[in-house]
Amino acid sequence: MPEGPEIRRAADEVQRAITSRPVGEVWFAFEALKKYESMLTGASVKRVDTKGKAMLIRFDNGYTIYSHNQLYGKWYIRKAYQYPKTNRQLRLAIHNEQKSALLYSASDIEVLLDEEVPTHPFVSRVGPDILSEQVSVEDLIERFTSKAFYRRKWTSLLLDQSFVAGIGNYLRSEILFLAGIHPDKRPCDCTEKQIKKAAEATILLMQQSYETGGITNDLSLVEKLKEKGVKRSAYRHWVFNREGEACRIDGTEIQKIPAASRRLYYCPTCQKK
Repeated sequence: MPEGPEIRRAADEVQRAITSRPVGEVWFAFEALKKYESMLTGASVKRVDTKGKAMLIRFDNGYTIYSHNQLYGKWYIRKAYQYPKTNRQLRLAIHNEQKSALLYSASDIEVLLDEEVPTHPFVSRVGPDILSEQVSVEDLIERFTSKAFYRRKWTSLLLDQSFVAGIGNYLRSEILFLAGIHPDKRPCDCTEKQIKKAAEATILLMQQSYETGGITNDLSLVEKLKEKGVKRSAYRHWVFNREGEACRIDGTEIQKIPAASRRLYYCPTCQKK
């Protein structure tokens, strides 16, 4: 499933494609949404927001298209009415004179009045979005130590969208590694220093992954590995997807374990129990 940084990058592409000119046509695959096609055609897109893994395309006539890519959804940006060759099924198309924004395979699409967006079941329960809102280290520390989350394991918390929006499986492993937190721990088991490191790592890695297209490793090390001809998959992360390889800090073998029904990677010495 795409994580918050990937959705924010997709939103940037959609925004660049369809905010410059009035919408010439909107098409929905789902019959229940057909009535909105004429309402949105001719309007202009003001901006494209994200809330975690959800995208909000805001029109100047008071309507917003909500979409969630879930596991298989994918946006394509093409010249107007030029469709990609793909076996995916088109679910939503927004065309203007020059560009088409095309959403394939997603099934979670709705049209809302602007005033309905804050009360949408997903939007209303999702936590702070670091890539679309002003969120400080202090804000996250307060959240991490709140009664609602303090005694839950980090491994499930970091995948809970009501905790922090947009964190998925690779970011979970990377955040815990940079914070030096063992996967079995809860916020209440951690020192103040670890809590602060977790907050700093969450903001740093979300921003860096957004800016670099998914790279969470130290960027100076990334450049050195690139110069040696190392493939992207080998320099992209600190620990994620690196089972059996040496920790980049101390050489310990990276371990993989199941956690909250997903795979998690960690260093047993950098993240002592």
